[in-house]
Amino acid sequence: MEDWKKDRIGSAENGLNPLVICRMRSGYAVIGDTQFLPGYCVLLAAPRIDQLHDLDDINRGIFLQDMGLLGEAVQKACQPRRVNYSILGNTDPFLHAHVFPRYDWEPEDVKPYPVWLYPKEKWTDKQYHYNEENHGEIREKIRLELIELLERRV
Repeated sequence: MEDWKKDRIGSAENGLNPLVICRMRSGYAVIGDTQFLPGYCVLLAAPRIDQLHDLDDINRGIFLQDMGLLGEAVQKACQPRRVNYSILGNTDPFLHAHVFPRYDWEPEDVKPYPVWLYPKEKWTDKQYHYNEENHGEIREKIRLELIELLERRV
């Protein structure tokens, strides 16, 4: 049922990744698997590459520009107090960038810290897993903002 998760980039390329928002120059913008921070997105580099420094200067710049555009779209669509960016690759060993909206309503004990310090339950509880019924509207708002930003760049 969720075989697409075994190859997120390949499944995006063949149209089977249900979280794809749109294709960008450097890869795919996708809505995050979890939405305890509404509007959380990820930029998946395509074609698949291991790390940011494996890209040449031009493609590295394109990836980082796309990451910024995705963050701008999240900002416009979700109106968080700020947007955080994270490129790790420890769990999924391919280049991808996390784009996290951060909100005033977040608990004070986690608000000033990286999202990775949220309790495990936030990441695993099914109530926060992306589903079209609960999160489709925010995904569509991000998509529309992102399309508008991308069209302005042409």
